[in-house]
Amino acid sequence: MPIVVVIVVSFSGDDYLTFPPGSLSWRWFALFFGDPSWRRALLVSLGTGIASAVLATAVGFVTAYAFLRSEMRGKKILLSLVLSPIIIPHIITAIAMYYMAISIDAVGSFVLLALCHSVMSLPVVVLILLSSLQSVDASVEKAAIGMGCSRIQLFLRVVMPIAWPGVVSAGLFAFLTSFDELLIALFLGGAEFRTLPVRIWQSLEMELEPTIAAVSAFLIAVTAIILLFDLLLRSRRASPARTAGH
Repeated sequence: MPIVVVIVVSFSGDDYLTFPPGSLSWRWFALFFGDPSWRRALLVSLGTGIASAVLATAVGFVTAYAFLRSEMRGKKILLSLVLSPIIIPHIITAIAMYYMAISIDAVGSFVLLALCHSVMSLPVVVLILLSSLQSVDASVEKAAIGMGCSRIQLFLRVVMPIAWPGVVSAGLFAFLTSFDELLIALFLGGAEFRTLPVRIWQSLEMELEPTIAAVSAFLIAVTAIILLFDLLLRSRRASPARTAGH
């Protein structure tokens, strides 16, 4: 119900946030996309989300594959360390990253912001890919190596074609994790790189402008589209499996 209220209010033609709205209008969406500060925040969020998703997915894929296939000791301890960002409260992680950024004079660095967002996305990626890579039969990999495949060819021609829906799903959720992250962006972005959640936060501190409802509706729409795409991807992946089972 709160989501429905936000979406309805975002189309309000009134000068203040009221529910139900007295009239309907696109004015706040036009202001959102027409305001340079909101557009820049959106571009920063998109850039950070894409960069962190690519990095987290690449590292998470190798990490998940290593956990499943390697025989190293202490895998559970290492897995706990990888998953620690979703266990430790975000405020503690954000403060720790902030002090690290100060020590290397990197507050306001886009590269560091994307890197820290990828750290927060990594646990989600690893959990998804651990489940996805279990569908890759180890005997198929051994057969490919026995036929002369190198490790790179094994990844590209055997593992990836089987696991790609999980990889895409992990990347999408990594993007959403970064796109919605507030605390780390608030500490590390500085004045130069303000993401959309930070811009919303600062706007709420100054005044409760109706543009925030339009921005919130936009974020809800982005999340819904990504989740629907992931659902479609999973259903297409499940269909051949059911057909093969019959």
